[in-house]
Amino acid sequence: MGISSSLIRYMPRRQTKTTLQHLFATALGTVCALSLTMSAVGQSSSGKEKISCSNDSGLKLPSGFCASVFADGIGHARHMVVAPSGVVYVNTWSGEYYGNDKTHEGGFLVALQDKTGTGKADVIERFGETIGSGGKGGTGIGMYKGWIYAEINDRIVRYVLRAGSIVPQNSSETIVSGLPLGGDHPMHPFLITGDGSMYVDVATATNACQPENRKPKVPGAQPCTELETRGGVWRYDANKTNQKFSPGERFATGIRNAEGFAIDSAGHIFITQHGRDQLYTNWRDLYKPTDEATQPAEEVMLLQSGGDYGWPECYYDAIQQKLVLAPEYGGDGGKRVGVCASKIAPVAAFPAHWGPNGMVHYDKKQFPARYRDGVFVAFHGSWNRAPYPQGGYNVVFQPLNGARASGGCEVFADGFAGAVKTPEGATYRPSGLAVGPDGSLYVSDDIRGRIYRIVYEGGSGGDIKGRPCPSASAPAGEILEAHAQPPEGTHEDAGRSVPVPQGATREMVALGERIYRGQVGGASCAGCHGANGAGSPLGPSLRSQKRLWSDGSLEGIRKVISDGVPKPKQYRGSMPPMGGAQLSGEQLSALAAYVWSLSHRTTSSAAGAAAAGISLSCTVSWPLSLMLNAWPSASCGFMKSGSS
Repeated sequence: MGISSSLIRYMPRRQTKTTLQHLFATALGTVCALSLTMSAVGQSSSGKEKISCSNDSGLKLPSGFCASVFADGIGHARHMVVAPSGVVYVNTWSGEYYGNDKTHEGGFLVALQDKTGTGKADVIERFGETIGSGGKGGTGIGMYKGWIYAEINDRIVRYVLRAGSIVPQNSSETIVSGLPLGGDHPMHPFLITGDGSMYVDVATATNACQPENRKPKVPGAQPCTELETRGGVWRYDANKTNQKFSPGERFATGIRNAEGFAIDSAGHIFITQHGRDQLYTNWRDLYKPTDEATQPAEEVMLLQSGGDYGWPECYYDAIQQKLVLAPEYGGDGGKRVGVCASKIAPVAAFPAHWGPNGMVHYDKKQFPARYRDGVFVAFHGSWNRAPYPQGGYNVVFQPLNGARASGGCEVFADGFAGAVKTPEGATYRPSGLAVGPDGSLYVSDDIRGRIYRIVYEGGSGGDIKGRPCPSASAPAGEILEAHAQPPEGTHEDAGRSVPVPQGATREMVALGERIYRGQVGGASCAGCHGANGAGSPLGPSLRSQKRLWSDGSLEGIRKVISDGVPKPKQYRGSMPPMGGAQLSGEQLSALAAYVWSLSHRTTSSAAGAAAAGISLSCTVSWPLSLMLNAWPSASCGFMKSGSS
């Protein structure tokens, strides 16, 4: 506590001495009181120093834990690493996964520092490549021997950190370049071990190594030449600069997408596995509709030199708990094993399509001891469980005993998504994890760029376990119905009638909506394109009137749905015929009528609508671009691997 100089300056001279004595006594008393108060606040019931936590995150945690917002709005935050000084370094990304939205100013790498001990980052500095220099950001980031290592475009680079600065002052050095880009999984997370070995995820370009990606009933390539340069983990030397990507450095193969890495004190390296998509969509004669939501399992695997984990020939059946042959390679819906008998099974399995994006082994002492024998996994959240409820959007704890699971996983942190667990409706989506030197756990969100900090405050009598995860073999749940709405609707067009195209009826439009929502015909369009038409990480906004593949007529839309878009003009994936669904002629016409009607809701002309006299009660607005933009598809159009 200090005494204001302005107070002294304007005090009458005769009062100065007396007043100063009074102020000094008051200040001394205040300091003593504050000292006692801080001593009480700074100690937990166990006598350990209590870490500041504002508990402003809205997350649901086990008893004794507290989560605060460490930083916000820093960009599409992916993976993180925490320096011994406590500075948090974050890699951020941009591009198609985020609707090509406007990128933040400054570099893609972010340094976050809490200088005041409040549990908030009060220093935020950016560095590295920018949009102006040709950068697009990345996912992977790490530290080794005082250097910051980061993925940027097709390279992994490093920056030296000088004393007295939390950001580099010099340009980067390239460690490895030429990493494959494009396709469904263009990111390159990595892990650097104590000896300088750098393990890099080079994920697959396709869903199942089909010559025509994500097409119904298309057999897989024989052989799958994609495995020469994708679908595995590569190893490089973090001490060497200017290495070039080549097949020769492949460490393990048959891995579709290993976004999460963790290493324990014994040197075991664990990786996550994003399971494949679209078993039912592309192979309806072999699978049930519910299999789309429940198969295959997500995985945590033990990384082994020369290991083959089965992709694309195999997937891990969540119910049978074994690797089985994929339909593109002679599988029969889960019975046949074939070559999968010789592949490496996972250490732990999780519900399908949850999207394990980040992982970290907990090795500090702040959390209770039971957390030092396992890994935390950040699940980005599913898209491919529609029309059934989506899952994930949480952080779980998986207990381990050495290189094996010692029990089922527990939901450790939940509430990121908010009220709606869908890609387009989620408020936040967990993406990366890191542990600070004080034992705090950091979680990144790649939608709005929020960084959470989770600490353990202790307490007596509380259960420190999270709730059990749903079993990997849990049923899909009920098909989600549209929420009941007042007859006039609640959207911005409430009260307006929705037009019906010439030659169609309002009954056709109503049927088209049910098809779109997955209630008829086995389609799952709403899961791909969102419930409000504003777009999502899986696809662009559908409110646009931009036309790429049709003249906008009902027949034109019907033809695009029927034929699909094998070679899209703007997006890297294709839309299969019927969007991957098996629709009758009547259903096809109804879906086309629904798309047409929604694409005309925003026009100024209401003549057709008034004539039809139809007012839908849903909150969806789906313009013509539903069948025109051609995002990689599963059911009704443009999908890509959105769990990443």
